[in-house]
Amino acid sequence: QNVTQTVEEEKPQPPTIQEIKQKIEKYNAKVTNCLLMKLNYDGTYTGFIKVHLKLRRPVTVPAGIRPQSIYDALKEVNLADMTDKRTSFYLPLDAIKQLHISSTTTVSEVIQGLLKKFMVVDNPQKFALFKEMRKDGQVLFQKLPLTEYPLYLRLLAGPDTDALSFVLKENETGEVEWDAFSIPELQNFLMILDKEEKEKIQQVQRKYEKFKQRLQQTLKEARGKPG
Repeated sequence: QNVTQTVEEEKPQPPTIQEIKQKIEKYNAKVTNCLLMKLNYDGTYTGFIKVHLKLRRPVTVPAGIRPQSIYDALKEVNLADMTDKRTSFYLPLDAIKQLHISSTTTVSEVIQGLLKKFMVVDNPQKFALFKEMRKDGQVLFQKLPLTEYPLYLRLLAGPDTDALSFVLKENETGEVEWDAFSIPELQNFLMILDKEEKEKIQQVQRKYEKFKQRLQQTLKEARGKPG
């Protein structure tokens, strides 16, 4: 008789302060710039991560708002709260943002911090943070849980971005909780989809129009030849 038992996996013990110190020293020894990690007295540590923004869809930002200044950042001024007007905007493809975070900073907080820096007012649930790894000539993506600590992953992988890098992408549609979005957000999303659909149709029409012109030109040339 086969009996299925649920076996709880033993969770690895968290590293001690001494182990963290050794890992940080090893990490900093490989750093070729000034972006070092720093150990605090309480065992936490701080450092830098780079996040690649690979967003294929436009994001929603406040309309008519100037870019955030250093003064606004220091005073924690939220420019998005100054207007209710919204507009859609494409972030530069594969833009890179460098963040200074703590070992206690979660994936959820990284996503919210990135959206705040770019003044994106879309629901954070629309986005997900992935870790990108290169293995045997292949690029692999793995979605990170919201409770994961990116700086710890950076520490384990070392400063080499070929071994590990972070990417902000759209969340999978199947995991998005649409009920959490407001009516204006859903309407804006439909407008974006409608725009993308029209652009795709125009691309297909232009493709076959060129094909039609070439075919007509070939037939015209063939009629002019003897035999």
